[in-house]
Amino acid sequence: MTVPDAGKRQGAGLAFAYVTTLFFAWGFATSLIDPLIAAVKRVFDLNNAEAFLTTFAWFIAYGLMSLPAASVLSKLGYSRSIIGALIVMVAGCLIVPAATAADWYPGVLIALFVIASGVTLLQVAANPLVAELGNPKGASSRLNLSQAFNSLGTTVGPWLGSHVLLTGGVFAAGAVVTAATRTQSLRSIDMAFLGMGAFFALIAVFIFTARKKINAAAPESHNAVSPLKALSSPWAVFGALAIFLYVGSEVAIGGMLTNFLESPDILNAPIETAGKMVALYWGGAMVGRFIGSAVLTKVRPGIVLACCTVAAAVLCLTVSQIGGPTAAYAVLSIGLFNSIMFPTIFTLTLERSTAPTSATSGLLVFGIIGGALLPQVAAHIADAAGKLQPAFIVPMLGYVGLTIFAIGCIRTKARTEVTSTASH
Repeated sequence: MTVPDAGKRQGAGLAFAYVTTLFFAWGFATSLIDPLIAAVKRVFDLNNAEAFLTTFAWFIAYGLMSLPAASVLSKLGYSRSIIGALIVMVAGCLIVPAATAADWYPGVLIALFVIASGVTLLQVAANPLVAELGNPKGASSRLNLSQAFNSLGTTVGPWLGSHVLLTGGVFAAGAVVTAATRTQSLRSIDMAFLGMGAFFALIAVFIFTARKKINAAAPESHNAVSPLKALSSPWAVFGALAIFLYVGSEVAIGGMLTNFLESPDILNAPIETAGKMVALYWGGAMVGRFIGSAVLTKVRPGIVLACCTVAAAVLCLTVSQIGGPTAAYAVLSIGLFNSIMFPTIFTLTLERSTAPTSATSGLLVFGIIGGALLPQVAAHIADAAGKLQPAFIVPMLGYVGLTIFAIGCIRTKARTEVTSTASH
C-alpha cells in the first residue's frame, strides 16, 4: 500500500503545481483593471462612476455566471472546465481590438464581461480543487499558497499594465487629447489585451498537456448538483456575503489607487508612476500570503482572519481622515492584511457548509459580485465629494462586516472537528 499512496501524493503535488499556474493567470488579468480605469477615464473622457464600469462589467460576471459555472463543473469535470474557461478568456481578449477600432467604450465593457466569465469558471473549478488536493487539515494553508501566486499575478499586472496603458498618447508629458493621441492610447489598450490573450492560450495548452495528471489526482466527480442547494446552508450564505464584502472592499481600493496617489494632496505623482505603485498594494498581498501560508499551519484561521480584518478597517479609517504621504503609505499597506482573506474565507466556509462542495463553491464565487457593486458606491461618493478620500469609508465598513464573520468562525467548529469530537 505504501507505493501507491506515495504515487498518489506525488500526483496530487504535481496537479497542485499545474493548477496554481491558473491562480497567477487570473490574478494578472484582474489587476490589469486598475490601470485600465485610469486609461479609459482619460481616453474616453469619463467621470469616476463611468470609469468604474470596467470593474462593474468584470465582477458582475461572477454574479451572473458563477452558479451556471458550478453546474458546468459538475458535468464536465475539472480539466475540461478549466480548458474551456481559458478558451472563453482568449475570445474575450480578441473582442477588445474590435471595440477600440470602433471607438466604442461599451465594447470594451463587453470584452471584460466575457473574459471575466471565463475567470469565473476557472475560480469555481480551481479553488475547491486546490482545497481537496491533499490533507483536509492543510486546506487553508494550501489555498493560501496558491493565492500567493495569484498575488504574484496581481503584482505584475498593474506594473506591466501601467507601462503599456499609461504611457504615450494622451499620457505623454504635455500631451493634449486629440484624435492622434487617443488613437495611440487605444492601440496601447489593444496591445495589452492581445498580449494577455496569447498568455491565456499558452496556459490552455499547458493545462491540456497536463490534463491526465490533474484528472488522476482530482477528487471524484460529483453528479450534477444544483448550485441553489448551497442556499440551504446558512454557512454557505454567510461565506458568500463575506466574499462579497472582501472583494468589493479590495477592488474599490485597488480601483481608486492610481488616481488617489496621483492626487496633488496625496503624492502628486505622475500617473504612470502612480499606476506602477499600485503593484505595492498587490505585492503586499503576495508577501502576506506566503507568510500566511506558514502562519496558518500554527494559528487557527479564524483568529488570523480577525486580526487582518481589524487592521484593514483601521487603515481605511485613517486614509479617509488624513492626506499626504501618510495616507499613501497607509492605503498601500492594506494589501498586506488583505492577503489571507479570500482563501481563508473560502476554506472556512467549505469546512462549515452542509451543502455539496461544488454548490458551495459556486455560491462563494457568486459573492465576488461585490467587486461590481461596492466600487460603484465608492465612486459615486467620490464624485459627490469631489475627492477620493471619503470613499474609503465603504471598504472600512466592509472590513467591519468581515470581522463579524471571523468571530463567527472562531466560535463555530468545522464539520470535521464536530465529527471527530462525536467519534470520541
